[in-house]
Amino acid sequence: MQVRLIEVLTNRFQIQAEDVREALTLRNRKGSGLEDILIQKKVLSEEKLLEALSLVYGIPYWPDLPLENICSEFTKRLPIGFLKKHIMIPLWEPEPALDQSLSSVPNGKAEKPDQISSRSYVVAIRSLNSLQAVDDLVRIMGIENYRLVLSTRGAILSAINMSFELCRDSAEQIVQDMEEDGKAILSEIKDRADLLDDTSDAPIIKLVNHIISQAVKARASDIHVEPYHDSFKIRYRIDGILYDTLTPPKWIQPALSSRIKIMTQMNIAEKRLPQDGRFDVKVGDQEIDIRVSTIPTAFGERVVLRLLNKSSALLELTEIGLEAERLAELKTLIQNTNGIILITGPTGSGKTTTLYAVLSFLNTPGINIITIEDPVEYQIKGINQIQVNPKIDLTFARGLRHMVRQDPDVILVGEIRDLETAEIAVQSALTGHLVFSTLHTNDSASAITRLVDIGVEPFLISSSVKGVAAQRLIRVLCNECKEPYTPDEAALQAIGIPPDKVADGTIYRSVGCPSCFQTGYRGRVGIFEVMTIDSTLSNLLLKTYDANRIKAQAVEKGMVALREDGIRKVLKGITTIEEVLRVTQK
Repeated sequence: MQVRLIEVLTNRFQIQAEDVREALTLRNRKGSGLEDILIQKKVLSEEKLLEALSLVYGIPYWPDLPLENICSEFTKRLPIGFLKKHIMIPLWEPEPALDQSLSSVPNGKAEKPDQISSRSYVVAIRSLNSLQAVDDLVRIMGIENYRLVLSTRGAILSAINMSFELCRDSAEQIVQDMEEDGKAILSEIKDRADLLDDTSDAPIIKLVNHIISQAVKARASDIHVEPYHDSFKIRYRIDGILYDTLTPPKWIQPALSSRIKIMTQMNIAEKRLPQDGRFDVKVGDQEIDIRVSTIPTAFGERVVLRLLNKSSALLELTEIGLEAERLAELKTLIQNTNGIILITGPTGSGKTTTLYAVLSFLNTPGINIITIEDPVEYQIKGINQIQVNPKIDLTFARGLRHMVRQDPDVILVGEIRDLETAEIAVQSALTGHLVFSTLHTNDSASAITRLVDIGVEPFLISSSVKGVAAQRLIRVLCNECKEPYTPDEAALQAIGIPPDKVADGTIYRSVGCPSCFQTGYRGRVGIFEVMTIDSTLSNLLLKTYDANRIKAQAVEKGMVALREDGIRKVLKGITTIEEVLRVTQK
Protein backbone atom coordinates (compact mmCIF):
# COMPACT_ATOMS: atom_id res chain seq x y z
CA MET A 1 0.00 0.00 0.00
CA GLN A 2 2.93 2.32 0.68
CA VAL A 3 4.09 1.83 -2.93
CA ARG A 4 0.56 2.56 -4.13
CA LEU A 5 0.44 5.78 -2.02
CA ILE A 6 3.74 6.99 -3.49
CA GLU A 7 2.45 6.20 -6.97
CA VAL A 8 -0.76 8.21 -6.39
CA LEU A 9 1.18 11.14 -4.93
CA THR A 10 3.58 11.35 -7.85
CA ASN A 11 1.14 10.63 -10.69
CA ARG A 12 -2.12 12.21 -9.58
CA PHE A 13 -0.95 15.00 -7.29
CA GLN A 14 2.24 15.87 -9.16
CA ILE A 15 4.49 15.47 -6.13
CA GLN A 16 8.14 15.36 -7.16
CA ALA A 17 9.74 11.93 -6.81
CA GLU A 18 12.76 13.61 -5.21
CA ASP A 19 10.55 15.03 -2.41
CA VAL A 20 9.06 11.59 -1.78
CA ARG A 21 12.50 9.97 -1.61
CA GLU A 22 13.69 12.63 0.83
CA ALA A 23 10.60 12.06 2.98
CA LEU A 24 11.22 8.30 2.96
CA THR A 25 14.79 8.89 4.12
CA LEU A 26 13.58 11.09 6.97
CA ARG A 27 10.93 8.52 7.88
CA ASN A 28 13.54 5.78 8.20
CA ARG A 29 15.82 8.04 10.21
CA LYS A 30 13.23 9.58 12.58
CA GLY A 31 10.59 6.89 12.63
CA SER A 32 7.85 9.39 11.75
CA GLY A 33 5.01 8.64 9.35
CA LEU A 34 5.55 9.44 5.68
CA GLU A 35 2.35 11.48 5.60
CA ASP A 36 3.35 13.70 8.54
CA ILE A 37 6.77 14.36 7.02
CA LEU A 38 5.24 15.39 3.68
CA ILE A 39 2.92 17.84 5.45
CA GLN A 40 5.68 19.24 7.68
CA LYS A 41 7.89 19.85 4.66
CA LYS A 42 4.91 21.53 2.93
CA VAL A 43 5.24 19.20 -0.02
CA LEU A 44 1.45 18.90 -0.04
CA SER A 45 -1.45 20.11 2.06
CA GLU A 46 -3.28 18.02 4.64
CA GLU A 47 -6.41 18.04 2.46
CA LYS A 48 -4.54 16.71 -0.60
CA LEU A 49 -2.89 14.02 1.51
CA LEU A 50 -6.25 12.84 2.85
CA GLU A 51 -7.61 12.73 -0.69
CA ALA A 52 -4.67 10.53 -1.67
CA LEU A 53 -5.19 8.22 1.31
CA SER A 54 -8.87 7.98 0.42
CA LEU A 55 -8.00 6.84 -3.11
CA VAL A 56 -5.41 4.31 -1.93
CA TYR A 57 -7.33 2.73 0.96
CA GLY A 58 -10.91 3.22 -0.21
CA ILE A 59 -11.90 5.21 2.89
CA PRO A 60 -14.19 8.20 2.27
CA TYR A 61 -12.73 11.67 2.88
CA TRP A 62 -15.02 14.18 4.60
CA PRO A 63 -13.61 17.75 4.57
CA ASP A 64 -16.36 18.77 7.02
CA LEU A 65 -17.94 16.68 9.74
CA PRO A 66 -21.74 16.73 10.27
CA LEU A 67 -21.72 18.28 13.75
CA GLU A 68 -25.45 17.71 14.10
CA ASN A 69 -24.64 13.98 14.22
CA ILE A 70 -22.47 14.19 17.32
CA CYS A 71 -23.42 11.46 19.80
CA SER A 72 -23.11 12.47 23.44
CA GLU A 73 -22.60 8.98 24.91
CA PHE A 74 -18.88 8.81 24.23
CA THR A 75 -18.14 11.87 26.41
CA LYS A 76 -19.15 9.81 29.46
CA ARG A 77 -16.92 6.84 28.59
CA LEU A 78 -13.90 8.26 26.80
CA PRO A 79 -11.52 10.92 28.16
CA ILE A 80 -11.03 13.93 25.90
CA GLY A 81 -7.26 13.47 26.07
CA PHE A 82 -7.53 9.98 24.52
CA LEU A 83 -9.51 11.28 21.55
CA LYS A 84 -7.23 14.30 21.02
CA LYS A 85 -4.10 12.16 21.25
CA HIS A 86 -5.28 9.85 18.47
CA ILE A 87 -7.31 12.56 16.65
CA MET A 88 -10.53 10.62 16.19
CA ILE A 89 -14.21 10.99 17.05
CA PRO A 90 -17.33 8.78 16.75
CA LEU A 91 -20.46 10.22 15.11
CA TRP A 92 -23.88 8.88 14.31
CA GLU A 93 -24.16 7.50 10.78
CA PRO A 94 -25.99 10.27 8.86
CA GLU A 95 -27.32 7.83 6.26
CA PRO A 96 -27.92 4.07 6.13
CA ALA A 97 -24.53 2.37 6.44
CA LEU A 98 -22.68 2.00 3.16
CA ASP A 99 -20.87 -1.06 1.95
CA GLN A 100 -19.40 -2.98 4.89
CA SER A 101 -16.06 -3.31 3.14
CA LEU A 102 -15.41 0.30 4.13
CA SER A 103 -14.99 -0.76 7.76
CA SER A 104 -11.60 -1.62 9.16
CA VAL A 105 -12.84 -4.87 10.73
CA PRO A 106 -14.51 -7.88 9.12
CA ASN A 107 -18.18 -7.15 8.45
CA GLY A 108 -17.75 -3.79 10.15
CA LYS A 109 -18.41 -5.27 13.60
CA ALA A 110 -16.66 -5.16 16.94
CA GLU A 111 -17.66 -7.86 19.39
CA LYS A 112 -18.79 -6.40 22.70
CA PRO A 113 -21.81 -7.45 24.75
CA ASP A 114 -22.23 -4.14 26.56
CA GLN A 115 -23.32 -2.10 23.58
CA ILE A 116 -24.91 1.31 23.98
CA SER A 117 -26.86 1.40 20.74
CA SER A 118 -27.67 -0.72 17.73
CA ARG A 119 -27.47 2.38 15.57
CA SER A 120 -24.60 2.62 13.07
CA TYR A 121 -21.61 4.86 13.70
CA VAL A 122 -18.98 6.70 11.73
CA VAL A 123 -15.50 7.02 13.25
CA ALA A 124 -13.59 9.97 11.81
CA ILE A 125 -9.79 9.64 11.88
CA ARG A 126 -6.93 11.68 10.50
CA SER A 127 -4.34 8.93 10.15
CA LEU A 128 -4.38 5.17 9.63
CA ASN A 129 -1.94 4.99 12.55
CA SER A 130 -5.03 5.39 14.76
CA LEU A 131 -6.54 2.00 13.82
CA GLN A 132 -5.46 0.33 17.06
CA ALA A 133 -6.99 3.18 19.03
CA VAL A 134 -10.19 2.82 16.97
CA ASP A 135 -10.40 -0.81 18.11
CA ASP A 136 -10.12 0.35 21.71
CA LEU A 137 -12.78 3.00 21.12
CA VAL A 138 -15.38 0.65 19.69
CA ARG A 139 -14.68 -1.94 22.39
CA ILE A 140 -15.12 0.59 25.21
CA MET A 141 -18.30 2.01 23.71
CA GLY A 142 -19.72 -1.36 22.67
CA ILE A 143 -20.28 -0.27 19.08
CA GLU A 144 -21.57 -3.00 16.74
CA ASN A 145 -21.69 -1.29 13.37
CA TYR A 146 -19.34 1.42 12.24
CA ARG A 147 -17.29 2.59 9.30
CA LEU A 148 -14.21 4.77 8.97
CA VAL A 149 -13.90 8.16 7.29
CA LEU A 150 -10.93 10.48 6.95
CA SER A 151 -11.07 14.12 8.02
CA THR A 152 -8.70 16.96 8.82
CA ARG A 153 -7.09 17.52 12.19
CA GLY A 154 -8.90 20.83 12.66
CA ALA A 155 -12.34 19.40 11.85
CA ILE A 156 -11.92 16.47 14.24
CA LEU A 157 -10.55 18.56 17.13
CA SER A 158 -13.36 21.11 16.71
CA ALA A 159 -15.92 18.32 16.85
CA ILE A 160 -14.29 16.87 19.98
CA ASN A 161 -14.30 20.24 21.73
CA MET A 162 -17.91 20.92 20.77
CA SER A 163 -18.99 17.48 22.00
CA PHE A 164 -17.50 17.92 25.45
CA GLU A 165 -18.69 21.52 25.66
CA LEU A 166 -22.28 20.52 24.85
CA CYS A 167 -22.21 17.79 27.46
CA ARG A 168 -20.83 19.90 30.29
CA ASP A 169 -23.13 20.78 33.14
CA SER A 170 -24.76 24.19 32.88
CA ALA A 171 -23.63 26.87 35.31
CA GLU A 172 -26.98 26.67 37.08
CA GLN A 173 -26.61 22.90 37.53
CA ILE A 174 -23.07 23.28 38.88
CA VAL A 175 -24.31 25.86 41.40
CA GLN A 176 -27.11 23.54 42.50
CA ASP A 177 -24.63 20.71 43.04
CA MET A 178 -22.41 22.79 45.32
CA GLU A 179 -22.67 22.28 49.06
CA GLU A 180 -24.13 25.26 50.85
CA ASP A 181 -21.27 25.58 53.33
CA GLY A 182 -19.17 27.07 50.53
CA LYS A 183 -16.09 25.08 51.58
CA ALA A 184 -15.30 23.83 48.11
CA ILE A 185 -11.84 22.45 47.41
CA LEU A 186 -9.55 25.05 45.90
CA SER A 187 -6.59 23.74 43.92
CA GLU A 188 -4.28 25.26 41.36
CA ILE A 189 -4.53 24.57 37.65
CA LYS A 190 -1.49 24.42 35.43
CA ASP A 191 -0.62 27.34 33.21
CA ARG A 192 -2.24 27.12 29.79
CA ALA A 193 -4.23 24.06 30.84
CA ASP A 194 -7.11 23.23 28.50
CA LEU A 195 -10.27 23.97 30.47
CA LEU A 196 -12.11 21.34 28.43
CA ASP A 197 -9.57 18.77 29.64
CA ASP A 198 -9.93 19.70 33.31
CA THR A 199 -11.92 16.88 34.92
CA SER A 200 -11.74 18.13 38.51
CA ASP A 201 -14.77 17.22 40.61
CA ALA A 202 -14.50 20.29 42.85
CA PRO A 203 -17.70 22.26 42.09
CA ILE A 204 -16.08 25.68 42.40
CA ILE A 205 -13.38 24.69 39.91
CA LYS A 206 -16.02 23.39 37.50
CA LEU A 207 -17.97 26.65 37.90
CA VAL A 208 -14.97 28.91 37.18
CA ASN A 209 -13.92 26.78 34.19
CA HIS A 210 -17.48 26.88 32.86
CA ILE A 211 -17.75 30.66 33.25
CA ILE A 212 -14.48 31.21 31.34
CA SER A 213 -15.18 28.67 28.58
CA GLN A 214 -18.70 30.05 28.01
CA ALA A 215 -17.30 33.60 27.86
CA VAL A 216 -14.85 32.52 25.16
CA LYS A 217 -17.65 30.80 23.25
CA ALA A 218 -19.78 33.97 23.44
CA ARG A 219 -16.84 36.10 22.18
CA ALA A 220 -16.84 38.10 25.44
CA SER A 221 -14.01 40.56 26.06
CA ASP A 222 -14.57 40.85 29.82
CA ILE A 223 -16.11 38.90 32.71
CA HIS A 224 -17.46 40.92 35.64
CA VAL A 225 -18.03 39.39 39.10
CA GLU A 226 -20.08 42.02 40.91
CA PRO A 227 -21.03 41.68 44.63
CA TYR A 228 -24.15 43.23 46.16
CA HIS A 229 -25.78 43.22 49.59
CA ASP A 230 -27.47 39.82 49.42
CA SER A 231 -26.43 38.55 45.98
CA PHE A 232 -23.78 38.74 43.29
CA LYS A 233 -23.90 38.45 39.53
CA ILE A 234 -21.72 37.33 36.64
CA ARG A 235 -21.81 39.56 33.55
CA TYR A 236 -20.14 39.24 30.14
CA ARG A 237 -19.16 42.17 27.94
CA ILE A 238 -19.95 41.13 24.37
CA ASP A 239 -19.33 43.58 21.53
CA GLY A 240 -18.97 46.40 24.06
CA ILE A 241 -22.25 45.77 25.91
CA LEU A 242 -22.63 44.09 29.34
CA TYR A 243 -25.09 41.21 29.63
CA ASP A 244 -26.23 39.44 32.82
CA THR A 245 -25.49 35.72 32.55
CA LEU A 246 -25.68 34.20 36.04
CA THR A 247 -26.78 35.16 39.56
CA PRO A 248 -25.42 32.50 41.96
CA PRO A 249 -26.21 32.48 45.71
CA LYS A 250 -24.24 34.99 47.79
CA TRP A 251 -22.40 32.28 49.76
CA ILE A 252 -20.54 31.14 46.62
CA GLN A 253 -18.90 34.57 46.13
CA PRO A 254 -15.89 34.16 48.51
CA ALA A 255 -15.00 30.75 47.09
CA LEU A 256 -15.32 32.02 43.52
CA SER A 257 -13.06 35.02 44.21
CA SER A 258 -10.51 32.83 46.00
CA ARG A 259 -10.43 30.35 43.13
CA ILE A 260 -9.72 33.11 40.60
CA LYS A 261 -7.05 34.62 42.85
CA ILE A 262 -5.33 31.23 43.19
CA MET A 263 -5.26 30.89 39.40
CA THR A 264 -3.55 34.30 39.17
CA GLN A 265 -1.23 33.61 42.13
CA MET A 266 -2.63 36.55 44.09
CA ASN A 267 -2.69 36.72 47.88
CA ILE A 268 -6.01 35.09 48.77
CA ALA A 269 -5.77 36.32 52.38
CA GLU A 270 -5.64 39.97 51.30
CA LYS A 271 -9.19 41.22 50.76
CA ARG A 272 -8.70 44.87 51.79
CA LEU A 273 -6.46 46.08 48.94
CA PRO A 274 -6.80 46.01 45.13
CA GLN A 275 -4.73 43.35 43.37
CA ASP A 276 -3.78 42.60 39.76
CA GLY A 277 -2.71 39.34 38.16
CA ARG A 278 -2.87 37.27 35.01
CA PHE A 279 -2.89 33.69 33.78
CA ASP A 280 -3.07 31.76 30.50
CA VAL A 281 -5.56 29.05 29.66
CA LYS A 282 -6.55 27.04 26.61
CA VAL A 283 -10.17 26.51 25.63
CA GLY A 284 -10.08 23.89 22.92
CA ASP A 285 -7.68 25.14 20.28
CA GLN A 286 -7.82 28.77 21.47
CA GLU A 287 -5.13 30.30 23.67
CA ILE A 288 -6.54 32.91 26.03
CA ASP A 289 -4.54 35.44 28.04
CA ILE A 290 -6.61 36.58 31.04
CA ARG A 291 -5.79 39.70 33.05
CA VAL A 292 -7.51 39.93 36.42
CA SER A 293 -8.22 42.95 38.61
CA THR A 294 -9.80 42.89 42.07
CA ILE A 295 -11.00 45.78 44.23
CA PRO A 296 -12.62 45.69 47.69
CA THR A 297 -16.21 46.94 47.93
CA ALA A 298 -18.67 47.21 50.80
CA PHE A 299 -20.14 43.81 49.91
CA GLY A 300 -17.01 41.86 48.99
CA GLU A 301 -14.35 41.80 46.29
CA ARG A 302 -15.30 42.88 42.79
CA VAL A 303 -13.39 40.93 40.15
CA VAL A 304 -12.98 41.76 36.46
CA LEU A 305 -11.31 39.37 34.03
CA ARG A 306 -10.21 40.74 30.65
CA LEU A 307 -9.95 38.04 27.97
CA LEU A 308 -7.45 38.35 25.16
CA ASN A 309 -7.66 35.66 22.50
CA LYS A 310 -4.07 35.24 21.32
CA SER A 311 -5.15 32.67 18.71
CA SER A 312 -7.05 35.26 16.68
CA ALA A 313 -5.16 36.81 13.80
CA LEU A 314 -4.27 40.49 13.75
CA LEU A 315 -6.45 42.59 11.49
CA GLU A 316 -5.12 44.31 8.40
CA LEU A 317 -5.72 48.00 7.69
CA THR A 318 -8.33 47.03 5.12
CA GLU A 319 -10.30 45.00 7.71
CA ILE A 320 -10.87 47.49 10.52
CA GLY A 321 -13.69 49.45 8.87
CA LEU A 322 -11.89 52.22 7.01
CA GLU A 323 -13.63 53.24 3.81
CA ALA A 324 -11.48 53.77 0.74
CA GLU A 325 -11.19 57.55 1.21
CA ARG A 326 -10.24 57.34 4.91
CA LEU A 327 -7.90 54.41 4.21
CA ALA A 328 -6.04 56.45 1.60
CA GLU A 329 -5.75 59.40 4.02
CA LEU A 330 -4.38 57.21 6.81
CA LYS A 331 -1.91 55.46 4.51
CA THR A 332 -0.62 58.86 3.39
CA LEU A 333 -0.16 59.90 7.02
CA ILE A 334 1.64 56.76 8.21
CA GLN A 335 4.10 56.90 5.33
CA ASN A 336 5.63 60.10 6.71
CA THR A 337 9.25 59.65 7.75
CA ASN A 338 8.84 61.75 10.91
CA GLY A 339 6.25 63.38 13.12
CA ILE A 340 3.57 62.27 15.57
CA ILE A 341 0.39 60.46 14.54
CA LEU A 342 -2.23 60.06 17.26
CA ILE A 343 -5.13 57.61 17.54
CA THR A 344 -7.83 58.86 19.90
CA GLY A 345 -10.96 57.47 21.47
CA PRO A 346 -12.31 56.21 24.80
CA THR A 347 -11.20 52.98 26.47
CA GLY A 348 -12.30 49.97 24.45
CA SER A 349 -12.69 51.81 21.15
CA GLY A 350 -10.15 49.67 19.27
CA LYS A 351 -7.17 52.05 19.29
CA THR A 352 -4.63 49.29 19.94
CA THR A 353 -6.06 47.12 17.16
CA THR A 354 -5.73 50.02 14.72
CA LEU A 355 -2.14 50.71 15.81
CA TYR A 356 -1.20 47.04 15.39
CA ALA A 357 -2.74 47.09 11.90
CA VAL A 358 -0.64 50.19 11.10
CA LEU A 359 2.56 48.57 12.42
CA SER A 360 1.87 45.38 10.44
CA PHE A 361 1.49 47.52 7.31
CA LEU A 362 4.80 49.30 7.98
CA ASN A 363 6.66 46.19 9.15
CA THR A 364 9.29 45.53 6.47
CA PRO A 365 12.92 44.34 6.80
CA GLY A 366 14.21 47.84 6.04
CA ILE A 367 12.47 49.53 9.00
CA ASN A 368 13.37 49.30 12.70
CA ILE A 369 10.17 49.42 14.80
CA ILE A 370 10.20 49.54 18.62
CA THR A 371 7.16 49.77 20.87
CA ILE A 372 6.54 50.38 24.56
CA GLU A 373 3.11 49.21 25.69
CA ASP A 374 1.01 48.54 28.77
CA PRO A 375 0.33 45.72 28.26
CA VAL A 376 1.84 44.05 25.18
CA GLU A 377 -1.37 42.49 23.84
CA TYR A 378 -0.04 40.72 20.74
CA GLN A 379 3.46 39.71 19.73
CA ILE A 380 4.29 40.86 16.19
CA LYS A 381 7.14 39.12 14.42
CA GLY A 382 9.92 41.52 13.45
CA ILE A 383 8.97 44.22 15.97
CA ASN A 384 10.71 44.82 19.32
CA GLN A 385 8.06 45.27 22.01
CA ILE A 386 8.70 46.53 25.55
CA GLN A 387 6.33 45.94 28.47
CA VAL A 388 5.83 48.83 30.91
CA ASN A 389 6.74 47.79 34.48
CA PRO A 390 6.10 50.50 37.11
CA LYS A 391 7.49 48.25 39.89
CA ILE A 392 11.00 48.73 38.49
CA ASP A 393 10.34 52.28 37.28
CA LEU A 394 10.08 51.26 33.62
CA THR A 395 7.52 53.89 32.62
CA PHE A 396 6.49 55.16 29.20
CA ALA A 397 8.77 58.18 29.61
CA ARG A 398 11.81 56.23 30.75
CA GLY A 399 11.37 53.54 28.11
CA LEU A 400 10.87 56.14 25.37
CA ARG A 401 13.97 58.06 26.46
CA HIS A 402 16.11 54.94 25.97
CA MET A 403 14.30 53.71 22.84
CA VAL A 404 15.50 56.70 20.80
CA ARG A 405 19.09 55.50 21.37
CA GLN A 406 18.26 52.19 19.65
CA ASP A 407 18.23 53.76 16.16
CA PRO A 408 14.49 53.28 15.55
CA ASP A 409 12.65 54.43 12.44
CA VAL A 410 9.19 53.98 13.94
CA ILE A 411 8.26 54.27 17.63
CA LEU A 412 4.98 53.28 19.25
CA VAL A 413 4.15 54.68 22.69
CA GLY A 414 1.10 52.92 24.11
CA GLU A 415 -0.34 56.11 25.59
CA ILE A 416 0.70 59.70 26.26
CA ARG A 417 -0.28 60.17 29.91
CA ASP A 418 1.92 62.99 31.20
CA LEU A 419 4.04 65.97 30.15
CA GLU A 420 7.34 64.07 30.35
CA THR A 421 6.17 61.39 27.89
CA ALA A 422 4.63 64.02 25.59
CA GLU A 423 7.80 66.12 25.51
CA ILE A 424 10.04 63.15 24.69
CA ALA A 425 7.60 62.05 21.96
CA VAL A 426 7.67 65.55 20.45
CA GLN A 427 11.48 65.70 20.57
CA SER A 428 11.69 62.24 18.96
CA ALA A 429 9.37 63.38 16.16
CA LEU A 430 11.37 66.55 15.59
CA THR A 431 14.63 64.57 15.36
CA GLY A 432 13.50 62.35 12.50
CA HIS A 433 11.42 59.56 14.07
CA LEU A 434 7.85 58.57 13.22
CA VAL A 435 5.96 58.30 16.52
CA PHE A 436 2.58 56.67 17.04
CA SER A 437 0.58 56.99 20.25
CA THR A 438 -2.92 57.17 21.72
CA LEU A 439 -4.91 59.72 23.69
CA HIS A 440 -8.25 59.43 25.48
CA THR A 441 -10.26 62.20 23.81
CA ASN A 442 -13.71 62.38 22.24
CA ASP A 443 -12.66 63.40 18.73
CA SER A 444 -9.59 64.23 16.66
CA ALA A 445 -9.62 67.99 17.32
CA SER A 446 -9.78 67.47 21.10
CA ALA A 447 -6.39 65.72 20.94
CA ILE A 448 -4.74 69.11 20.31
CA THR A 449 -6.53 70.61 23.32
CA ARG A 450 -5.48 67.66 25.44
CA LEU A 451 -1.80 68.05 24.54
CA VAL A 452 -1.94 71.73 25.48
CA ASP A 453 -3.64 70.82 28.77
CA ILE A 454 -0.82 68.35 29.50
CA GLY A 455 1.65 71.20 29.02
CA VAL A 456 3.01 70.90 25.47
CA GLU A 457 3.61 74.26 23.78
CA PRO A 458 1.29 74.95 20.80
CA PHE A 459 4.22 75.75 18.48
CA LEU A 460 5.70 72.30 19.22
CA ILE A 461 2.34 70.64 18.50
CA SER A 462 2.03 72.56 15.25
CA SER A 463 5.45 71.44 14.04
CA SER A 464 5.40 67.81 15.23
CA VAL A 465 1.84 66.43 14.95
CA LYS A 466 1.12 65.25 11.39
CA GLY A 467 -2.37 63.89 11.92
CA VAL A 468 -4.97 62.58 14.34
CA ALA A 469 -7.43 59.73 13.75
CA ALA A 470 -10.42 59.39 16.08
CA GLN A 471 -12.42 56.18 16.19
CA ARG A 472 -15.29 54.29 17.81
CA LEU A 473 -16.48 50.72 17.57
CA ILE A 474 -20.02 50.06 16.41
CA ARG A 475 -21.77 46.71 16.50
CA VAL A 476 -22.40 45.01 13.16
CA LEU A 477 -25.89 43.72 12.39
CA CYS A 478 -26.29 39.95 12.42
CA ASN A 479 -26.73 38.79 8.82
CA GLU A 480 -28.93 35.90 9.94
CA CYS A 481 -31.73 38.01 11.42
CA LYS A 482 -31.45 41.69 10.41
CA GLU A 483 -34.54 43.07 8.69
CA PRO A 484 -35.11 46.13 6.48
CA TYR A 485 -37.51 48.85 7.59
CA THR A 486 -38.38 52.48 6.93
CA PRO A 487 -37.40 54.68 9.90
CA ASP A 488 -39.69 57.51 10.91
CA GLU A 489 -38.79 61.13 10.29
CA ALA A 490 -37.81 61.73 13.94
CA ALA A 491 -35.19 58.96 13.85
CA LEU A 492 -33.71 60.29 10.61
CA GLN A 493 -33.62 63.80 12.03
CA ALA A 494 -31.93 62.61 15.27
CA ILE A 495 -28.97 61.17 13.40
CA GLY A 496 -28.93 63.73 10.59
CA ILE A 497 -29.88 61.62 7.58
CA PRO A 498 -31.72 63.65 4.92
CA PRO A 499 -34.87 61.78 3.76
CA ASP A 500 -33.66 61.84 0.15
CA LYS A 501 -30.56 59.83 1.15
CA VAL A 502 -32.65 56.88 2.36
CA ALA A 503 -33.36 56.02 -1.25
CA ASP A 504 -29.61 55.45 -1.80
CA GLY A 505 -29.44 52.54 0.65
CA THR A 506 -31.51 50.09 2.66
CA ILE A 507 -31.74 50.75 6.40
CA TYR A 508 -31.90 47.70 8.66
CA ARG A 509 -32.74 47.11 12.31
CA SER A 510 -31.67 44.44 14.76
CA VAL A 511 -33.94 41.50 15.59
CA GLY A 512 -32.08 38.76 17.47
CA CYS A 513 -31.57 35.04 16.87
CA PRO A 514 -29.61 32.12 18.42
CA SER A 515 -26.67 32.87 16.11
CA CYS A 516 -26.13 36.29 17.77
CA PHE A 517 -27.29 35.31 21.30
CA GLN A 518 -30.54 37.25 20.69
CA THR A 519 -28.67 40.57 20.57
CA GLY A 520 -29.25 41.32 16.89
CA TYR A 521 -25.55 42.07 16.42
CA ARG A 522 -22.48 39.96 15.74
CA GLY A 523 -19.01 41.52 15.82
CA ARG A 524 -17.89 45.13 15.65
CA VAL A 525 -16.30 47.46 13.13
CA GLY A 526 -14.72 50.89 13.42
CA ILE A 527 -15.97 54.31 12.38
CA PHE A 528 -13.26 56.91 11.86
CA GLU A 529 -12.46 60.56 11.31
CA VAL A 530 -8.97 61.32 10.03
CA MET A 531 -7.67 64.87 10.54
CA THR A 532 -4.52 65.71 8.57
CA ILE A 533 -2.59 68.68 9.96
CA ASP A 534 -1.91 70.67 6.79
CA SER A 535 -0.45 74.18 6.60
CA THR A 536 -3.86 75.83 7.22
CA LEU A 537 -4.54 73.85 10.38
CA SER A 538 -0.93 74.22 11.49
CA ASN A 539 -1.23 78.00 11.34
CA LEU A 540 -4.55 77.83 13.21
CA LEU A 541 -2.94 75.84 16.03
CA LEU A 542 -0.52 78.71 16.62
CA LYS A 543 -3.48 81.05 17.20
CA THR A 544 -5.91 78.85 19.14
CA TYR A 545 -6.32 75.39 20.58
CA ASP A 546 -10.11 75.58 20.79
CA ALA A 547 -11.31 72.11 19.67
CA ASN A 548 -14.52 73.44 18.10
CA ARG A 549 -12.68 75.92 15.87
CA ILE A 550 -10.08 73.30 14.90
CA LYS A 551 -12.79 70.77 14.01
CA ALA A 552 -14.80 73.32 12.03
CA GLN A 553 -11.70 74.18 10.00
CA ALA A 554 -10.92 70.49 9.41
CA VAL A 555 -14.49 69.76 8.25
CA GLU A 556 -14.31 72.77 5.93
CA LYS A 557 -11.15 71.24 4.45
CA GLY A 558 -13.03 67.98 3.78
CA MET A 559 -12.71 65.88 6.96
CA VAL A 560 -15.50 63.31 7.41
CA ALA A 561 -16.68 63.38 11.04
CA LEU A 562 -17.33 60.26 13.13
CA ARG A 563 -21.10 60.48 12.87
CA GLU A 564 -20.99 61.04 9.12
CA ASP A 565 -18.88 57.90 8.75
CA GLY A 566 -21.42 56.08 10.90
CA ILE A 567 -24.29 57.34 8.74
CA ARG A 568 -22.60 55.90 5.65
CA LYS A 569 -22.39 52.50 7.36
CA VAL A 570 -26.10 52.73 8.28
CA LEU A 571 -27.01 53.39 4.63
CA LYS A 572 -24.87 50.39 3.60
CA GLY A 573 -26.82 48.10 5.95
CA ILE A 574 -23.82 47.44 8.21
CA THR A 575 -25.27 48.84 11.45
CA THR A 576 -28.31 50.65 12.87
CA ILE A 577 -29.24 54.26 13.55
CA GLU A 578 -29.46 53.51 17.29
CA GLU A 579 -25.94 52.07 17.34
CA VAL A 580 -24.38 55.11 15.67
CA LEU A 581 -26.23 57.44 18.04
CA ARG A 582 -25.03 55.38 21.02
CA VAL A 583 -21.33 55.71 20.23
CA THR A 584 -21.28 59.28 18.82
CA GLN A 585 -23.48 61.19 21.27
CA LYS A 586 -21.53 63.97 22.92
